[in-house]
Amino acid sequence: MQAQRRLELINATLESVALHGLQNSTIVTISKLAGMSSGIISHYFGGKQGLIEATIRHLLEQLKQALLEGTRGQNLSATERLFKIVEANFTQLQRTASVYQTWLCFWARAMHDPALARLQHINSARLYSNLRYSFAQMLPKEQATIAAKQTAAMIDGFWLRSALSAQPTEEFSQAEHLCKCFIENLLQQYGDK
Repeated sequence: MQAQRRLELINATLESVALHGLQNSTIVTISKLAGMSSGIISHYFGGKQGLIEATIRHLLEQLKQALLEGTRGQNLSATERLFKIVEANFTQLQRTASVYQTWLCFWARAMHDPALARLQHINSARLYSNLRYSFAQMLPKEQATIAAKQTAAMIDGFWLRSALSAQPTEEFSQAEHLCKCFIENLLQQYGDK
């Protein structure tokens, strides 16, 4: 029951951020959406900041699980694994308005909040590490590092442009495709093995 309540509060936080923004989401707006008393947030999370951090950790875990589910038990080539990394960043969940609006608010706050900045660092490092591992299967070390940095920037950039666009649904689909094309072009440029 505790895990279920925590998840309901996280989902209510996502909904509240979509409706009111992160700054205007309060313990009251979140608890009303969750159909619980506001005291329950303090009980489980220690307050709004703890709930925000838990919500971001939840989204990070969803990213991780999407990649694991896409690769688990499969004998993938390095290129196929790179495509799975792209797909994990553009899942239906990541394209949901409440989720992408929360990510956007999170990125803005992470510049001024050390706890959120740490979570952003974990997110960036994980993406880079996964990309670098796959590129290193096909490219020399220096080229794999550059390719991983370029691809991470491409994924983040296309994701951000899609989230901010007037037609996010269409843009997210096109962004995923363009990121995969970018990887293919990089591998051709560096001489795919």
